[in-house]
Amino acid sequence: MFSGLSQTNSRQRKIVNVVLRHGWGYMRVLLLGGKAQEPSLPPPRVLCNILVDLGPVYVKLGQLLSTRPDLLPPPYIEALTSLQAEVPPVDWQAVEAVIRKQLQKPIEETFAIIHRQPVAAGSIAQTHRATLIDRREVALKIQRPGIDRVVEQDIRLLRGLARLVNRTQVGRYYNLLSIVEEFATALRAELNFTQEASSTDLLRRNLSKSNWFDPQQLVLPEIYWDLTSEKLLVMEWLHGVPLLAGDFKGTNYGGDGQAERRAIADLIVRAYFQQFYIDGIFHADPHPGNLFYLDSGRIALIDFGMMGRLDPRTQQILIELILAIANLDGKRCSQLTLELAESTQPVNLSHLENDFDRLLRRYYNLNLAAINFSQLIYQVLQIAQKHQIRVPSNMGLYAKTLANLEGVARQLNPDFNLVEQVKPLMADLFRQRLIGHAPLQDLLRAALDIKTLSLDAPRQLEMLLDRVTSETLQWNVAVRGLEPFRRTLDAVGNRLTFGIVTAAILIGAAMIFARAPSNPIFYWVSGSLFVAASLIGLWLIVSMIRSGRIK
Repeated sequence: MFSGLSQTNSRQRKIVNVVLRHGWGYMRVLLLGGKAQEPSLPPPRVLCNILVDLGPVYVKLGQLLSTRPDLLPPPYIEALTSLQAEVPPVDWQAVEAVIRKQLQKPIEETFAIIHRQPVAAGSIAQTHRATLIDRREVALKIQRPGIDRVVEQDIRLLRGLARLVNRTQVGRYYNLLSIVEEFATALRAELNFTQEASSTDLLRRNLSKSNWFDPQQLVLPEIYWDLTSEKLLVMEWLHGVPLLAGDFKGTNYGGDGQAERRAIADLIVRAYFQQFYIDGIFHADPHPGNLFYLDSGRIALIDFGMMGRLDPRTQQILIELILAIANLDGKRCSQLTLELAESTQPVNLSHLENDFDRLLRRYYNLNLAAINFSQLIYQVLQIAQKHQIRVPSNMGLYAKTLANLEGVARQLNPDFNLVEQVKPLMADLFRQRLIGHAPLQDLLRAALDIKTLSLDAPRQLEMLLDRVTSETLQWNVAVRGLEPFRRTLDAVGNRLTFGIVTAAILIGAAMIFARAPSNPIFYWVSGSLFVAASLIGLWLIVSMIRSGRIK
């Protein structure tokens, strides 16, 4: 499929040239039409260089792979985590053309000022500061011209490569085609700015109320929906600086900058734990550049192009897994990992428990503050990979978000202890799940159910007794999985019957043949029976050989 790529379009030629220049032997053979062998990755740094040379789409692919410790060894995860594309900003004329095309009114009637120099330039979009006609300051996130065509072209190429690699055993196990489709879905979502705007609004509503932190201390930018489209996102401009560049004077904390840093670390962790374990949807890119320290001393979250989701069942398992890790309980960790799995090969449970015990034993004598909790989560996923336990793909995104979160918190507060932060929150979560958010309403609903049951029970019992006494009660039992067994029994019975009939024909033919010399008719009858028996016997032997069950 990819043979002769050097004679096709320029994009394909560029891929071939980059791969050949960096010397990735396996992909060189694959791209030039050689036989697909077992995949072999280049060294981590070489892989990063290849992705950067190939451009923004492949950098995004590398960033996605950095969230999959269930697929790649730790050195690759570490190298890909820091992967960033150095993308020059687009010329203002091209950017202005996109803005004019996306607006319903002329640009002059919408904006009083647009700063032509971008404040940030990324692989998908770049951001400009502007002022509306009504003097409100806004940020314009504008999609890079033509990036949607490049994305679709590269996705097609990645699909083709995935189909080739899927011919190998490793490719089939990891189902690389599904990984490419997951990447394509995530990338297309980033290209649709209305989806990012919806995520921003949803997260703002979720974080506007909390029992774990003061919602007034956390800010998310307001979206201007009348100006937002798929390729243009217009949102509130927030006055501040990246979090770690903030000048923490502790104005609201008695002039104590250290107290403010500790309070901010606690605020961020509690806000994200609410997203993880209560809301089920979380901002999946909390690196320091997406966390802002505002002039008012509050904290802002920005850039919601990458979001993660956790269903209620996964939330419950993760809560218990965190407590099991905090208690260094290897046996419980192995049980919860199996519960978390989407699918798994037969697993040796004792070996799995031993691996978790060996992992957690390293931390027995350590102070809790010295434990890198997010690194522990990564190692749990890698043990799952070792035992061919396939966990949901969103677990990698969850682990990376937790790693970024813990990294920011430790930079704000070197004594930050995630385990000590987790335990009271987990206790509150269990209490909420046990009692519920509206205990009185739940109690009244349960009482109503009990009342309905008490009124219906006598009537149902009377009907049951009437059926028993009148012998009209019928039991319908359906046992699943018996149909293949029934067909097997039918086949065995048929063959046994044919075998008995064949033996009877042979015995009868032999008895008739004994009288053949005295009567020619007996001779022909016995011969015909011998032929019929031989054909039936031959057919039985052939059918048994073809079924593969002669052993």
